[in-house]
Amino acid sequence: MKGLVLAGGSGKRLRPMTHTGAKQLVPVANRPVLFYVIDNLTDAGVTDIGVIISPETGEEIRSVLGDGSRWNAKLTFIQQERASGLAHAVATAKDFLGASDFVMFLGDNLIGTKIRESVARFRAHPELAASLMLKEVDNPSAFGVAEVDASGKVISLVEKPKEPKSNLALVGIYMFRSSVFEAIAEIQPSARGELEITDAIARLIEKGGTVDFSRVDSWWLDTGKKDDVLRANDTVLDDWLTAETNGDVDAESSVTGRVRIGKGAKIVRSTVRGPVVIGENARISDSFIGPFTSIGDGVRVDQSRVEHSVILRDATIEKVPSLEDSLVGKRVVVAPGRAHGGALSLMVGDDSVVHLSKT
Repeated sequence: MKGLVLAGGSGKRLRPMTHTGAKQLVPVANRPVLFYVIDNLTDAGVTDIGVIISPETGEEIRSVLGDGSRWNAKLTFIQQERASGLAHAVATAKDFLGASDFVMFLGDNLIGTKIRESVARFRAHPELAASLMLKEVDNPSAFGVAEVDASGKVISLVEKPKEPKSNLALVGIYMFRSSVFEAIAEIQPSARGELEITDAIARLIEKGGTVDFSRVDSWWLDTGKKDDVLRANDTVLDDWLTAETNGDVDAESSVTGRVRIGKGAKIVRSTVRGPVVIGENARISDSFIGPFTSIGDGVRVDQSRVEHSVILRDATIEKVPSLEDSLVGKRVVVAPGRAHGGALSLMVGDDSVVHLSKT
């Protein structure tokens, strides 16, 4: 069985972070989201994996993932020239997938469930044309929704229905036989001009194929927006972080709770309260780092207070009285500036957001 990870797209909802990088590489607990996706696939025994990439961010994804050897897997990169829907991405990977059964996993989704049982069941039941992973949600109109019968079979799929017939949302993990290629060839682009995977699955059902599902009972997180990244960071730190110190903590510092400190990192005259992860070669001096914060590799925090934030590599936070609920990009500097008459002095790029406290 093969894997197909979708890591294309432009990441518009996460700009400006994704002007210069792939949304699937935004770190959660200091690991790119894509790493968790590949963890889950290889845990299920899926080690021959195709990765759909876009022309804009494909080289960065290739560089970060490498050949897959860190997972004892083989990665094949497949370029999708334009984002034209999930079904189009599957069709683009036809030469790689061949006649194999495969698992398709959206590269910017995180779930707290291992997929190994769902994969094993699909492999054990060749009569199934496809299998979906579904999650009960409070607002099904915001998602692709599956209608299921009493026997556990999917009977219809609707994308963002105004009047949903169930609260079971598609979480972006699908298992298919090669028959899906014939179904894709028989559908037309949707109103938004894309080949929808929901239409392809509906076509499989119309042709007499059986589609079943499994429920995701744990958390499911999209990482497409800033608040989503912070929520994912909270959840992963809370559920999966273990304490480990590979850096230096001086005698004047206090580290409590579950805190992971990377190699070469230094904690100087500072307080760190977990859950917190601090990357390699980071330096925290005369500062407070509060719960649910991820500090990337090479970050410098000096004379500042940082809580509930994600700080990407090589950023600098200096003399900031309080930084909370923030996502700070690579090499960004947050520090006091010279102002005249109480005026602010900023250099802010396209699509940035600056929230100022009321005085």
